[in-house]
Amino acid sequence: MPSKIEKDAISGEHTTGHEWDGIKELNTPLPKWWLYVFYATIIFSIVWMILYPSVPSLSTYFGGTLGYSQRAEVEANLQKAAAAQASFRDRIRSLDITEMKADPELNRFALAGGRVLFAENCAGCHQSGGVGAKGYPNLADDDWLWGGSLEAIEYTIRHGVRSTSDETRTSQMPRFLADGMLTAPQINAVADHVLSLSGLAKPNAEGAAIFAEQCASCHGEKGEGNRDLGAPNLADKIWLYGSDRASVVQTISYSRNGVMPTWSGRLDDATIKMLALYVHALGGGE
Repeated sequence: MPSKIEKDAISGEHTTGHEWDGIKELNTPLPKWWLYVFYATIIFSIVWMILYPSVPSLSTYFGGTLGYSQRAEVEANLQKAAAAQASFRDRIRSLDITEMKADPELNRFALAGGRVLFAENCAGCHQSGGVGAKGYPNLADDDWLWGGSLEAIEYTIRHGVRSTSDETRTSQMPRFLADGMLTAPQINAVADHVLSLSGLAKPNAEGAAIFAEQCASCHGEKGEGNRDLGAPNLADKIWLYGSDRASVVQTISYSRNGVMPTWSGRLDDATIKMLALYVHALGGGE
């Protein structure tokens, strides 16, 4: 129970009536400047709630007496930015991508815009800067399934890979184990041979013979790959799904069928060209 409220003899302040181990709590008032600031913030918040959108209801909200809308402001800013970019984007649409790159002004504009567009549309899979991840190609090296020229990159972005476009990039590696084309021991031998092409395993004669019969028609006799077919180079130490033996065995046994979206129809022509130019400039473009 609180003790009796009394006046402290030393400070002259009243106590609160609380006491612990002989120590009495003083009822010291807050500084007046602090109270005034506190009251001012309350008044300010009430005025703000009246002037600007604030209190929600079940289906809408109080819009404020000033009629301000942040969404409307953002929309106006977007329209203003689009108008400022219109002349550049119109020129981009009228030129092919090589002509666009040859124009220094357009090239600078496209690279700046492409960086933002890449972050919005592509970095979720290919990561920031296009460095890739397991199952998603690195776009900043010089290893390309379908070619790294401006035209090849633009085509891939526009039509995708194994996607919905009638002109999509398509390659189909057989599922050698799942479809009964090879036995598990044969696949292990082929995996050893494939790994030996990049110095990651000892040569395997049986695997080399099976590779020549089953795989060389797409990947080449030395595993150098074939861009016309989208067949990867197996001898360059660059691996999309991993270079460990288990990953290679998994790929041979069941194939990999990664999909890249068809961006034509989702992005306009100028945006696709800007993205292609940016990806080409990441460091691996040819």
